[in-house]
Amino acid sequence: MNQTKLRSLLILKKAPNLGDSSIKKLINTVGSAEGVLKEKPSRLLKIHGIGAHKIKDLGNKEIQILADQEIRFVEDHNIQFSMYDEPGYPSKLKHCIDSPVVLFSRGNIQLQDRKIISIVGTRKVTSHGVRFCEEFIEQLAPLNPVIVSGFAYGVDITAHKAAIHYKLQTVACLAHGLNQIYPKTHKKYMEDVENNGGFFTDFWSTDTFDRKNFLGRNRIIAGLSEATVVIESAGKGGSLVTADIAHSYHREVFAVPGRPTDTLSKGCNTLIKTQKAQMLTSAADLIYMLGWELSKKKEKPVQKQLFVELEEEEKIVYNFLKENGKELLDVIALQCNIPTFKIAALLLNMELKGVVRPLPGKLFEVV
Repeated sequence: MNQTKLRSLLILKKAPNLGDSSIKKLINTVGSAEGVLKEKPSRLLKIHGIGAHKIKDLGNKEIQILADQEIRFVEDHNIQFSMYDEPGYPSKLKHCIDSPVVLFSRGNIQLQDRKIISIVGTRKVTSHGVRFCEEFIEQLAPLNPVIVSGFAYGVDITAHKAAIHYKLQTVACLAHGLNQIYPKTHKKYMEDVENNGGFFTDFWSTDTFDRKNFLGRNRIIAGLSEATVVIESAGKGGSLVTADIAHSYHREVFAVPGRPTDTLSKGCNTLIKTQKAQMLTSAADLIYMLGWELSKKKEKPVQKQLFVELEEEEKIVYNFLKENGKELLDVIALQCNIPTFKIAALLLNMELKGVVRPLPGKLFEVV
């Protein structure tokens, strides 16, 4: 552990008027976190955007004591941590201007060279939302993505549980320190999450649960992934804030549409209407928009002999497309007498086998 550097970053982080972006600006100008604490205030004040109110607490002894206490907590509880300018820090999060200067974690999180998506939504998820979330993750499972969410009630915990069920890595981002869990009823899922991924937070062990922490937690959810998916949301809510943050990071945002009269579809419909999100009706939409199927084709060129490996229902779909040419997903489901949610999974598997490919507008054709 680079304890001197960690201690310096924690002291800067605890200064009440310094945010992560300002800390990075100070470090980039001076050269190191240790250097910032040793530098004369008069020189720091010459840095653009750094006023006296931001640096007035850097010599505060109480903050130094708190930083030392947090380091002891990290050591005593085997907490992992990564610093924003070091190789182990999540690469996508590193590109966000307000990303945490120190990120704490527990579990076995492996994000390097992985496909990562965040899934968020209302805490009062409907049975339709649960079913969509579970089927969506099932359809994505062959691509082995990492599923990120906030460990809250509703869509969040549904996404984590589905990821675990399909043996995918899942990462839960918390709005408090790693010495507690909220909601307490989700404590029973902690071991499974740690065995299949883990927990991230930039809050300290002294930071108890508070709703005002959600904004900080949400920026990590949005920053970790290449896309954020909103499954259900009312006209206002934390999931919409996460979507806005992802949009500000220039990441893809997807929203599941619903009927205009449905309260928990208002947020998603607004995201789509204002062009902050792409419409999402199945995993195939996300895969196409992110270009994931393109990289898969490069890894595994099409081979005609793969046809013999098709399952019976896949053969029905293949023969239908071969005879009729490119066709809409809903039409394929109707003509092949296979439920829509199942046809999406079948088409994804066939795409990975190299026998069909998706086209814009939810069309598919034989390769």
